[in-house]
Amino acid sequence: MKNILMDYSANKGNIKGTFILSFFRTVQLFSMKKFSFLWWLGLPLAIVYRVIVDYVMSVELKPNTKIGAGLRLEHGFALVVNKNAVIGSNVLLRHSTTIGCKRLADGSEGPSPVIGDNVDVGAHVAIIGDITVGNNVKIGAGTVVINDIPDDVTVVGNPARIIG
Repeated sequence: MKNILMDYSANKGNIKGTFILSFFRTVQLFSMKKFSFLWWLGLPLAIVYRVIVDYVMSVELKPNTKIGAGLRLEHGFALVVNKNAVIGSNVLLRHSTTIGCKRLADGSEGPSPVIGDNVDVGAHVAIIGDITVGNNVKIGAGTVVINDIPDDVTVVGNPARIIG
């Protein structure tokens, strides 16, 4: 419930972001392992979530993804977050952003990124692979992040380079 309230507060005035994240947190509750008996009750809700959020709104955000409170979605379109990614608190994600893994030689998924707290991710950003993005980082639009990023920096470019 705390996460829902913080997400709502972070997305105040952003109806689409508030809707997606409220729906995400509700479905996430039903999919938690400690409440496995609720899974069957939440299955219809999970199906509706998948249809509306994934297919209609083009936001791929799986309920088992670990995301801290206060996530903010700007525009919320063409957003893809790998289910194994870990996202900290108070993160801003803009449209056309991909947070994903690299495919391994055997075709399986490799590790996904870990993103710290208070990260501002610009539009059309790709954060790929077994990397860590530190706290208080700003990632400029169109940046491709394939290496670790330390705390308190601004990065831009392909590949990402520190500019401040």
